[in-house]
Amino acid sequence: MLLLNESFAATNEREGSEIARQVVQALIEKTIKVFFVTHLYEFARGFFDSNREDALFLSPERRADGTRTFRLVKGEPVETSHGEDLYQKIFADKLKESCASRVSCG
Repeated sequence: MLLLNESFAATNEREGSEIARQVVQALIEKTIKVFFVTHLYEFARGFFDSNREDALFLSPERRADGTRTFRLVKGEPVETSHGEDLYQKIFADKLKESCASRVSCG
């Protein structure tokens, strides 16, 4: 068994996805069970679209209003990491304060 967490994330999407695909395919061919956490959409989508019976795709559950449940559910890969809400929560007030102290912001 091999656990991978955001491996190849230091590359761009296309290259990281291709490297991940080749590495994971080689491991699967050697009957090694692989658990891979990733934001590499092309990689995840490619494996999902291949309809492998030995693959399970899990995503963080989000309610319709965007609330996190902190549970994983079966589902197909999505192209977003849903980080914009966290960005707004953390940085929006600081950005507003910074803009308010300037004559113009935009």
